[in-house]
Amino acid sequence: MYKYISTLLAHHNLPPPPPPLSLLISLGLIVSLSHSHFANVPFSFFQALRSTGLLTSDPRLSDCMRQLRQSMQDSAGTVMMDPKLFRKCVGANILLLTQAFRRKFIIPDFEAFASNINQLYYSTQRQVGGHVADYIPQLAKFSPDLWGVSLCTVDGQRHSAGDTKVPFCLQSCVKPLEYAIAVHEIGTEHVHRYVGKEPSGLKFNQLSLDEEDKPHNPMVNAGAIVISSLLKVRGFLGVMEYLKKMAGTEYVGFSNATFQSEKETGDRNFAIGYYLKEKKCFPKNADMIAALDFYFQLCSIEVTCESGSVMAATLANGGICPITGEQVLSAEAVRNTLSLMHSCGMYDFSGQFAFHVGLPAKSGVSGAVLLVVPNVMGIMCWSPPLDRVGNSVRGIHFCQELVSLFNFHNYDNLRHFARKLDPRRQSLDDRNRSVVNLMFAAYSGDVSALRRFALSAVDMEEKDYDSRTALHVASAEGDPVICHDNTVLPHNMCFNLIVHIWNSSVADMVELEWMASLCGQ
Repeated sequence: MYKYISTLLAHHNLPPPPPPLSLLISLGLIVSLSHSHFANVPFSFFQALRSTGLLTSDPRLSDCMRQLRQSMQDSAGTVMMDPKLFRKCVGANILLLTQAFRRKFIIPDFEAFASNINQLYYSTQRQVGGHVADYIPQLAKFSPDLWGVSLCTVDGQRHSAGDTKVPFCLQSCVKPLEYAIAVHEIGTEHVHRYVGKEPSGLKFNQLSLDEEDKPHNPMVNAGAIVISSLLKVRGFLGVMEYLKKMAGTEYVGFSNATFQSEKETGDRNFAIGYYLKEKKCFPKNADMIAALDFYFQLCSIEVTCESGSVMAATLANGGICPITGEQVLSAEAVRNTLSLMHSCGMYDFSGQFAFHVGLPAKSGVSGAVLLVVPNVMGIMCWSPPLDRVGNSVRGIHFCQELVSLFNFHNYDNLRHFARKLDPRRQSLDDRNRSVVNLMFAAYSGDVSALRRFALSAVDMEEKDYDSRTALHVASAEGDPVICHDNTVLPHNMCFNLIVHIWNSSVADMVELEWMASLCGQ
């Protein structure tokens, strides 16, 4: 089987897989296919595919899935997946599949990562408190027990837990999306002639402008209404087309009932609109009522957790939709959007969220929280009960727990920071550089450098080309350590200190510092 796979890869000018490669080998198992839906097919290929995070519904795998479907339709009963048929089915997607099964995606061990996400989901599910928004009557109809989390990585790996197929309205989560579209279409300079960039320090629906008589930022109602007036010329269908591209053509709908409910109860937003008109905040010839109507329409756009996570992943991926590969937004538009989400996206909780979570996010009164881990993934959480400032109780808790477990906080990668799990794939160049530096420090008895490596969560068990760890190098090579008082420390004592670093915890740090002082470090 390994020979067959190597031949297949060579046919496409790709190097052979490094044996053993159990996941890739499972691709070529000679097993039977039934005529049932793919989810019920007893076929190891689908099981192995799911373990990488790819879904059979992934648009990039459409050719492969179509070929498999056609093979089943062409067979009278059961069809055997021989090498020739297998090559025919996966040939168009060989690059993506090779990358997946060689664990070259951003999250290489996706099954372990998904298991951790499930644990966070179920622990967060026990959170109680909060109230479902009722000032928009349509929102009050949702059950407080609904809770879903979906994620999509920049490589298109997907995972969902809970009520992730239930449609809900974006509400304020549409604000960063419409701002990104506006910057992409019109340009940063033109957009910010009318809207500022600073946190307001006030409630999101406050009748307040900055010192230049502009809305403080696009994440408050006043700013979003002005942005809507800029986008009105593109029309509702034009914005929907952008959002569907961001979602990779997954579900993006519209709730007319919520739209009508918004209009009937939108007195505060009408007041903001007239205040903006009085202060001449709208572009010349803009219709304030039409802008408000358009704003209500955008807030009433529906997504699911699954489609919303792809939108978030498009932002995480610099404007390129991970599951289609299409460039939807410019890099500048995404950078500006993430910057404002980080500083202004979570209502009056924005500062605390930036402090504790350290990631760009936007919440909505429907209970949605759109979270972006730049260059890694996008996440959509949804649970209707809200806290006192209008953020989802479960959504906020999940984001905080996520960053407590994984080093996703923007500043978690500072040197000497407490260790957390890092599910990301390290680039080959970075890994090689890290191994070289680690081995050189062990060779030269540089205990300070080794301590920095250990505290920076470097894998101290990395091996060099001779399959030696730094412990091997420290015990077998290098010169004696010269202390500051010119005394010579035997190299085996340096080795003992390095062993201690390997096994050190926070409680051991005082002893570790004392031992390091013996080495003159």
